[in-house]
Amino acid sequence: VFFLYALRRVNCPSCGVKVERIPWTEGKNHLTTTYAWFLATWAKRLSWKEVAVVFGTSWDNVFRSVKMAVAWGLGHRDLENVTAIGIDEIAWKRGHKYLTLVYQIDTNCRRLLWVGKERTGNTLRQFFKDFGVERTSRLGFICSDLWQPYLRIAAEVAGKALHIIDRFHLMTHFGKAIDKVRATEAKELKAKGKQPVLTGSRWCLLKRPANLTDKQTVKLKELLAINLKTVRAYLLKEDFDQFWHYKSAGWAGRFLDEWCRRTMRSRLKPMKKIAQMLRSHRQLLLNWFGARRKVALGAVEGFNNKAKVTCRKAYGFRNVEVIKVALYHTLGNLPVPKGTHRFC
Repeated sequence: VFFLYALRRVNCPSCGVKVERIPWTEGKNHLTTTYAWFLATWAKRLSWKEVAVVFGTSWDNVFRSVKMAVAWGLGHRDLENVTAIGIDEIAWKRGHKYLTLVYQIDTNCRRLLWVGKERTGNTLRQFFKDFGVERTSRLGFICSDLWQPYLRIAAEVAGKALHIIDRFHLMTHFGKAIDKVRATEAKELKAKGKQPVLTGSRWCLLKRPANLTDKQTVKLKELLAINLKTVRAYLLKEDFDQFWHYKSAGWAGRFLDEWCRRTMRSRLKPMKKIAQMLRSHRQLLLNWFGARRKVALGAVEGFNNKAKVTCRKAYGFRNVEVIKVALYHTLGNLPVPKGTHRFC
């Protein structure tokens, strides 16, 4: 349906010359409000280009519709019951271009709260400034990785909240350490002219045992029968997994101390670095047991995966403001106004 309508100009004694307000659109937008919400709803399911093609409009119209929906949702969302947040970053563009993302990770509500450019301490400080002092004081839990600017600003601004280290990001350090040990040992075996037993073994050592294929399971059994540095590093990593299954922070702390002592005697430099890192963040690690079952600790990584998918669907937005709109629209769980029609 197309409306062809000439807007009337009104000469108001107090306001001056104004254009009349019409009920089906806002400002100079040539799309009706209902149609804009229709496009914005479908833009959550399809890429913006596909929405434009399917519904016979332009990419710019879809973008303006989504931007309108995001602006309305951000202006009407409720931030009073946020007690737990997760902080992380994603690379949205080549050349180390990062975005800082802050999520609400309460068990009853999980959504994207804020997007900031770069991953610096000043970026996170800006979030707390926008969030407000009163809301920040009500935070009970903050979950992040080991990025020092995040740890420093969170401790400075929201020191009353219980700070937790994200489990997934911590375990990625183990994977990188095992990879270094494997690569170094593979070169040593090749230089000595020995059998290249570590060839093709990377994912056997990095994947969880439950996720291995039949071929990888056989390969891993063969490696475990050989006395290699890589195997020792792998066994240390698998042994540390027991840390997450303790119910008491006291017993978990004892296990952590013993694991670090054994690892420091292993003569594996990459693993020794991890032990030193764990010792320096011991209290933050033990905070994990105080937050377990109270907040959705795995939600941060789940949201990050969805954020990366959103960036890929965008086919490389060059403008950071556009990617912010896309992320808020997809992950923000923003409210929508009540209308006559519901678009499925």
